[in-house]
Amino acid sequence: MLRVKVKANEPLDQLLRRFKKLCEKEGLIKDMKRTSYYEKPSEKARRQLRKAQNKEIKRLRETAGA
Repeated sequence: MLRVKVKANEPLDQLLRRFKKLCEKEGLIKDMKRTSYYEKPSEKARRQLRKAQNKEIKRLRETAGA
């Protein structure tokens, strides 16, 4: 659960801006967009495979550069 503490004399637009940044940082907006429509199991598996491949490439780049 996300919580944003209100600072003294803080305008509402600043509070909303901090809340939106926190949601984005937590990946909540990305998750909501992904689950807002049906995803076929084959598409889900393909997305997970791409994510794993990108993670492996990133790991290899970090170890090669170090």
